Amino acid sequence: MSRSPILPTRRFVLGGLLAGAATPLWAEAPATSPLPRRRGDGGAVRTELQSADQLIEAAKLGGAFGFVVADAETGAVIEARDADLSVPPASVLKSVTAAYALDRLGPAHRFQTRVLRAGPIVQGVVQGDLILAGGGDPVLDTDMLGDLAAKLAAAGIKGATGRFLVWGGALPRLARIDSEQPEFVGYNPAVAGLNLNFNRVHFEWRRAGADWRLSMDARAERFVPEVHMASVRIAKRARPLFTYESEAGTDRWTVASEALGKGGARWLPVRHPALYAGDVFRTLVAAQGIGLAAPEVVDALPEAAELVARHDSPALDGILKGMLEHSTNLTAEVSGMAASQAASLRASAVAMQEWARLRHGMSAHFVDHSGLGGQNRITAADMARMLADVQAGALPGLMKNYGMRDDRGKVIKGHPVQVRAKTGTLNFVSSLAGYISPPGGRRLAFAIFAADTARRDALPPEAREQPAGGLDYQKRARRLQSALIARWAVLHG
Repeated sequence: MSRSPILPTRRFVLGGLLAGAATPLWAEAPATSPLPRRRGDGGAVRTELQSADQLIEAAKLGGAFGFVVADAETGAVIEARDADLSVPPASVLKSVTAAYALDRLGPAHRFQTRVLRAGPIVQGVVQGDLILAGGGDPVLDTDMLGDLAAKLAAAGIKGATGRFLVWGGALPRLARIDSEQPEFVGYNPAVAGLNLNFNRVHFEWRRAGADWRLSMDARAERFVPEVHMASVRIAKRARPLFTYESEAGTDRWTVASEALGKGGARWLPVRHPALYAGDVFRTLVAAQGIGLAAPEVVDALPEAAELVARHDSPALDGILKGMLEHSTNLTAEVSGMAASQAASLRASAVAMQEWARLRHGMSAHFVDHSGLGGQNRITAADMARMLADVQAGALPGLMKNYGMRDDRGKVIKGHPVQVRAKTGTLNFVSSLAGYISPPGGRRLAFAIFAADTARRDALPPEAREQPAGGLDYQKRARRLQSALIARWAVLHG
């Protein structure tokens, strides 16, 4: 691939970071090598499969690399390299979390978001407090909250004489999932028992003469309410891109003026999720003619509070399918903590770790449920063993259709070999694990882990969103993963 000799300006680089643009991680990577033509071949180029060692050497990744491919039904290892090397699994850990949540909660489990009243209703007005009580729903969005507001109106509620309370105590509250991630990335939000829009707020900026017009909203497909508990102002600087501070339970951001350009948008994390949901719900019920006071966070639900309206989430198996497809960190943390019912994320991770040891013989170390934390550790042998153990259950069908891929990393449409897998990406960490199912052949379980932890650990905080060399590392790793899968499908399927 040729590259332009023109170097990007600082503003262009900052603008790309601010907009959160994603760059494809694919590169060219044949699983075969050409051999010389010979007579009788009609001029065709012959190919032969490269060995795993040849493919790994050609990738030139550096750091650690291990894999296991096994018979999914028997668990018998077919091929392996550094199978017991313990490395960060990144988002592949979500596969373990999905298996754990299915085992503990069941595929039909649903999360409830309720509106409660602490007092009688007189002519449509609650004589006391109205409470929005979260049940941990990880996929609650503004449209769903708008439908709950409509249910409240349909129940005849017009307002409340007391307070409007919000409760997120169904799960432990986290200010953020991982403290080592950049402050402003939307994939590292707060987590609580009341969550909305994956606890992200939509920040948009548009050039307006010599200035910019800024907005913060909680958009979904049908509703786009303005948000009041989060705000952003422009600071005249080049770096850092954002600064954050919490002020009286609200989120206060500043953004670097030199990063704005003509305009753009990105999702920022919410650090006070229950208050965020309450803020948005208050706006939505106002559109239904229901007047409520400003939301207040409460640590415990009032005694004898009665149900007025309720929203039920989709079934857990569908939620987990979306989590595995889109790799949503908040869904993983909520699902894991709901399954363990532990008092903290660390305790919940240990509970899942113990489950994995007892149920699947894994010697892993977990610090969260999403894989966002760089201190998680797992081996390819353990991961492949767990996948083989659960291959007859629901997990394989919930995993994303990864597909067989060509030399450029693009899915080959109509290919008879099916690959369902979970990817994982951190800075200088790339993982892939799942199942290979050839037509009429045996199903294979596999795990591939690549990690240059020394290079990762050396990154300063300001370089962690898009580090130099990070994209190239991911391209090489993904190329190698695709080549290994193609090799195994031919040899062992």
